[in-house]
Amino acid sequence: MERRIDFWRERQMLCGRCDHRWRVDLDWIDRWDQAEETCPGCGMTCEHEDSPRVTVDPEDPALDDDGVARFFWYHTSTQPDWPTRSFDPAAVLTSETRMRMGGGERVAEWAARQRAKALHVGTYEAAVHNMLRRIRDQADQASQFYLYRVRLKPSVVVREGWLVDPSNFVGDVVLDDVCPPGVDVARYLKYHEDPGGLSLALGRNAIASVQRIAVPHPDTWDGGWVRDAVAALEGVSGTAIPATGKPARRMRQPSARAVLGCRRRLKSGSSKISVKPVSELPGV
Repeated sequence: MERRIDFWRERQMLCGRCDHRWRVDLDWIDRWDQAEETCPGCGMTCEHEDSPRVTVDPEDPALDDDGVARFFWYHTSTQPDWPTRSFDPAAVLTSETRMRMGGGERVAEWAARQRAKALHVGTYEAAVHNMLRRIRDQADQASQFYLYRVRLKPSVVVREGWLVDPSNFVGDVVLDDVCPPGVDVARYLKYHEDPGGLSLALGRNAIASVQRIAVPHPDTWDGGWVRDAVAALEGVSGTAIPATGKPARRMRQPSARAVLGCRRRLKSGSSKISVKPVSELPGV
């Protein structure tokens, strides 16, 4: 079951001092992070230890234990075969790196810790935010990303309630720490990617199947399309088009060139996205 995708939906804020709860949008949260907004209840800013933070919306459908396995969940990665079932983190280590790590026994211990980490899936919005954050902060501008749509096994056992984001400073979660014996999936609150949304920490065995699309698709920016677009744009005026009516007083008016560019950009990509079922992914 697909949920409504809405990057600009309102989020819930909860003050740690006065317990005031109110709704905001992402622009408000951005201003809040820059100390340009205050709690409407007590006037506290973001600099205080118990300052307001985004919290889970009590109407979030993912709070329904029975609904978790019915929803599609999402993940973005530069790995073309996520999640690799036979994951061996030590496979890419050179002999020199293994020696620097202390030899075979230390490498084996490190690999076991890597395999013990939980996988993460979340809302569509969180997956896209994650990709954009990596492009901005982790030098992944030239990387090929993949968007995965994940279907869980109907039999998964969901941990009761939800957790505050349990990730450490590099985003890792030890699966056994959040999913005790008999539990397959744990919900947790996201603070940074799709703030206020619920994501899941889970193991590979909780996943029934995945579908994958490349973002952007490798054929999106073919030379012929670029040449045609440049030729068309060069022949169109860059002068802004005047608008009429009441909304015109509050709008920056686009030029004919901008309008044409937008139309061509939208036309260029949608038919080139392909979806692959889990059976076609290597190692899954």
